[in-house]
Amino acid sequence: MNVWLALLLAAVALSVERVCYVWIARAPESFLRWCARLPRAARCSPIAVVCVLFVVFKLVQGAVLLGWDLARGDGLPTVTASPAAVVGVALVLVGQTLSTLVFYRLGWIGIFFGDRLGYAVSWCRAFPFSVLAHPQYVGAVMTIWGLFLITRFPHEDWVLVPALETALYMVGAHLEGVGFRPVVVGV
Repeated sequence: MNVWLALLLAAVALSVERVCYVWIARAPESFLRWCARLPRAARCSPIAVVCVLFVVFKLVQGAVLLGWDLARGDGLPTVTASPAAVVGVALVLVGQTLSTLVFYRLGWIGIFFGDRLGYAVSWCRAFPFSVLAHPQYVGAVMTIWGLFLITRFPHEDWVLVPALETALYMVGAHLEGVGFRPVVVGV
């Protein structure tokens, strides 16, 4: 498959997550109305809906990352012991540590847009928020770069999907934050 067509398909598939999160962040009333229209069997709290969407989006993201290797004609990804793989493993470990710390600090309601969906969520100033504005997104991007260093480097296209994901996360973080008014509880 042509690399640019594959990248376009990856961009379309991966951008759905960012568009959805921007929708929730910028138009939470619309999202809440959509949740209320879900069939009775699927209806649950808006936080649970965001959680389900999160899982679906991570499955799509995983499919795109694996699909990139398959579509590029190289078969399943292989891991070799190399300096790039060592750096990749370090990036994955740090990235997943950041993401885990965000879940620990904010909890499920905080992670899944509780502040936008009517819940009182404390503004967290502890690490990793004391260092990064969007530690979960930084962690996700670090993980993606790490995975591609481990599985795609030194193929000439190894950088394309991580660069795409970095751009999508940056734009999404910017658009999600517009007009945000945190609930500050304590200091």
